[in-house]
Amino acid sequence: MVKRNVVWTRTADIQFAGILEYWVNRNESNVYAKKLIRLVTERTRQLAENPFICKLSDFENMRVASLGNFSIYYKITNTQIIISAFWDNRQDPKKLLEVLQSKSVS
Repeated sequence: MVKRNVVWTRTADIQFAGILEYWVNRNESNVYAKKLIRLVTERTRQLAENPFICKLSDFENMRVASLGNFSIYYKITNTQIIISAFWDNRQDPKKLLEVLQSKSVS
């Protein structure tokens, strides 16, 4: 299978950065944030090599990769894995619906 490039949308990038910032501030340490970065890096590497390993989500043409309390929502093209959202599953799911249905997920 062809390895695809992983591309983060601006929305997903902002969400991930916000979550990392939250944990650094909450724990007054960057240890957990670094661990989360390693987990996300490894998962996105897996997705690049085999994008169909994760289940389809309820959103059209979107798959979801679970990372415990977090989820990565992504789309697959012939050459790319497009990460549309990085979500903390403890948040209100209605907010996720708004994010994924908006046309600004780019």
